[in-house]
Amino acid sequence: MTTTKAAPFAVRRADSTRAPSLPPFGQFIGGTFIPSTSDATVDVVNPATEEVLTQVPAGTVEDVDAAVAAAVAAKAEWAAKTPKDRAAVLLRVADIIESNRELFETLEAANTGKPEAVAEDDISSAIDTFRFSAGAARAFSTVGADDYAENHTSVIFREPVGVVGVITPWNYPLLMAAWKIAPVLGAGNTLVLKPSEQTPLTTLKLAELIADEVPAGVVNIVTGPGRVVGNRLSEHPDVDLVAITGSVGSGQKVAASAASSVKRVHLELGGKAPVVVFADADLEAAAQGVRSAGFWNGGQECGAACRVLVHESVAEKFTELLVREVSDISVGTPGAGADVEIGSMISGAHYERVLAALEDVRKDGLTIAVGGNAIDGPGYFIEPTVVTNVPAGAAIASTEIFGPVVSVETFSTDEEAVARANETIYGLAASVWTMDSARSLTVPRQLDFGTVWVNSHLVIATEMPWGGFKGSGYGRDLSSYALEDFSRTKHVMYNRSQG
Repeated sequence: MTTTKAAPFAVRRADSTRAPSLPPFGQFIGGTFIPSTSDATVDVVNPATEEVLTQVPAGTVEDVDAAVAAAVAAKAEWAAKTPKDRAAVLLRVADIIESNRELFETLEAANTGKPEAVAEDDISSAIDTFRFSAGAARAFSTVGADDYAENHTSVIFREPVGVVGVITPWNYPLLMAAWKIAPVLGAGNTLVLKPSEQTPLTTLKLAELIADEVPAGVVNIVTGPGRVVGNRLSEHPDVDLVAITGSVGSGQKVAASAASSVKRVHLELGGKAPVVVFADADLEAAAQGVRSAGFWNGGQECGAACRVLVHESVAEKFTELLVREVSDISVGTPGAGADVEIGSMISGAHYERVLAALEDVRKDGLTIAVGGNAIDGPGYFIEPTVVTNVPAGAAIASTEIFGPVVSVETFSTDEEAVARANETIYGLAASVWTMDSARSLTVPRQLDFGTVWVNSHLVIATEMPWGGFKGSGYGRDLSSYALEDFSRTKHVMYNRSQG
């Protein structure tokens, strides 16, 4: 298989940028921003320019304890509210985000380096998440009350678990906060949330704007490093469940810490999504799908279409189409235009990790058909990259690079395609590309992933669950399943013969 490298990519830079509206400084505890118990701070950097935007507190164990105490104090009153009343609060939160959409989009882009289209989609999805959860909070169904034992009537109650500790990642700061806050509150819990110390600004801004709408102590935000704030949340005896979206390593640490108090955990972890392209697939559509879903958010996406398995008979044609698509991807800073597709990596450290992975690709003797390099200038930009001639078992086929890198390998039979796709510790997402209706039904059932798309990839609906198997964790975000995850089931049985 031969391909031709495209000309080097360049970063399109905005002529001017709008200054983001920054949140107040402090920890959001008990409905207001208060000083941290430490003077230590963390720099928050714009990764597209490498400029420091602001600082946030490097939180302490004492900060977490104060936030948990506030959540404990608020939980009984919040749990006692009717689903209708909790839904009204969630709808108001959605309205606040929508009425401040431009503010959130600008702040999110500045903190993450996201292009315009991605930031807009993130904010729209956050709004929809709160609105859906408001409805789902009022529409819970379960086994009907009845006599399942003689002279005894059974009733099932869905109760909040209590205080939920939440740890969100840096790739979708506000959206991942919404994915947790909305169902957690909808189910009647209070929470303490630790945003990534790299990208806390939109979460803190949300806290500022909803402070008068959500009862004090129901939502608490503590910034700081995971080894301090995240660990304390995981082990705290008054936290009843801890939920994290993050790496496999982070999830393992959270689960280990939570085990000491036998608290429930909700883990949405990494992914290495296979894209299985059969010989009868619409190859142009598949190449366009990988362009969109493999490089969305710069590939910093756990469901990214980053590992293509294509039938050997069409591999050369598909690769030519994919390289052509990727060669046309536009790279730029926030504000450089609505057609910019890829922004910067999130940080200097992550930028170096992705470049190190590309150096490993070169050492392994694989073909970089397009991209593969850093882009000069300020900001942490890397060219969109396609790696071809990837043999079975290659490191790139199993390593989550989490950047703008897609690999292409081949298979010869359906059985081989399924076996190779499943040869990964991850089980979050996959896609199948075929025009054969029978294959479109059988292959997804054989793939060991929580979400499988057919002739599409990375299309997410709020009404449908999102979560994985194996190393990708357990528990479901989105849909009514999320409210169930943040609830507990109680069975009450009444003896009717005793009055």
